[in-house]
Amino acid sequence: MKSLNMIALLLVIIGGLNWLLVGLFQWDLVGGLFGGMDSPIARVVYVLVGLAAIYCITLFKKVA
Repeated sequence: MKSLNMIALLLVIIGGLNWLLVGLFQWDLVGGLFGGMDSPIARVVYVLVGLAAIYCITLFKKVA
């Protein structure tokens, strides 16, 4: 379970940094690395980040 928590945390951090770059510079890091927002690999990364964020909701019990 600890490794799943670490992977989820890493993905949420990637997503947060990506949104920071979008907000500050209007540049999508994930899309830039994988050939645009519509590329299959970028879409998989976006889905994984979203699923990690949903999973991290369950971690509130451990923190609080």
